[in-house]
Amino acid sequence: MLEPSLLVLSSLAEGDKHGYAMMIDIERFSGIHLGPGTLYGAISRLEERGWIRPLDSDERRRPYRITADGRKYLKEQLSALDRAAKVGLDRLRHV
Repeated sequence: MLEPSLLVLSSLAEGDKHGYAMMIDIERFSGIHLGPGTLYGAISRLEERGWIRPLDSDERRRPYRITADGRKYLKEQLSALDRAAKVGLDRLRHV
């Protein structure tokens, strides 16, 4: 399973979203359902690291936005995953 933080960052890379919208988006693009505890735990960790930030809102639901540092981290992590996946898939072809 992919790290929940990477899933949250990937969702926010498309645009600002509140928690429930992220949960729906993540399930749509990855097939992985994050429960509220997992989702909000990841949101809290990402906010502490400065990779996302909450936005002001008049509504009950608070949207979040990925920061420049969050985009940089996401790109680094996805590039590393991409390299590892390519090697693994290539090695499977030779078995």
